[in-house]
Amino acid sequence: MLTRVLVTVEPHPDVDARLLAPIGLPTPHQMPLEFAVQGGLVTLSGEVTTGQMAAVIAPDDSGPLMLRYEYLDLGTAYPEALFTPRRNKFTRAAEDLVEDARRIATTAPDGHAAIQALVNAAAEKFRYAHPQVRFNDRCEEVPYLSCGLTEGSCVDINTYLIASLRAAGFEAGYVYGYFFPSEKNGACDDGHCWVVTRHEGVVLEWDIAHHLKLGTRDVCCGLNPKAGHRVAAAHSMGLSFPSLGIQETKLIGEPMWISEGQLLPAKLSIRCERGSAVEAA
Repeated sequence: MLTRVLVTVEPHPDVDARLLAPIGLPTPHQMPLEFAVQGGLVTLSGEVTTGQMAAVIAPDDSGPLMLRYEYLDLGTAYPEALFTPRRNKFTRAAEDLVEDARRIATTAPDGHAAIQALVNAAAEKFRYAHPQVRFNDRCEEVPYLSCGLTEGSCVDINTYLIASLRAAGFEAGYVYGYFFPSEKNGACDDGHCWVVTRHEGVVLEWDIAHHLKLGTRDVCCGLNPKAGHRVAAAHSMGLSFPSLGIQETKLIGEPMWISEGQLLPAKLSIRCERGSAVEAA
């Protein structure tokens, strides 16, 4: 089966602004087949810490850009670079977080149980929301959350989880893409992210945010506890694109405008088509 994702990007008022966009990511579930753009000239820029490539799009007129991703719903594996630890302010755990993560891991009977315990511990720290101020804003490392509930989005929750897992010595990676809820008939408003762990050759996926949305902190491995369909676009945090003058940006998930050396949000419309509708087009 084929999956097509169409992202419409409204124009930016700065006529010299360019768009930075991920070009798709292979996973055990899907393989990117094509990335195409209508309304702009595309070049590629390399991210130096992970080896990912991203599209840099210069609009050719004042109209919207249309980005088209096509995936085959048959995959291989997550990229090896996803599991490689990189120390930056989005991944480096504060010392008290390191101590807590190691304490949780060492009290578990084995590594798989330790990963589950760290996932559950992260879930207990957050109430799902999109706060204006993130729990790690202005921090040079991921801080320890000692008590109470902290408001956090999927990005915030998974930032904490990745730092905890790696602090305890486990392989873990951060994946960003799109999730299309079943009730929205192929539409979504923004991106979504999840965590992948690998221990003793076993790869597991975790989506705490969707469990919290469904009202449970009893998190089990696997994707889509909330009914819907997802695609992966990019991975890892603290990314740098030297050719664009971008250093240690948090992530490259949704397309963003590059204007005067800064990354700025883009106004997006996102749709997904699957199966016969794609094959017949």
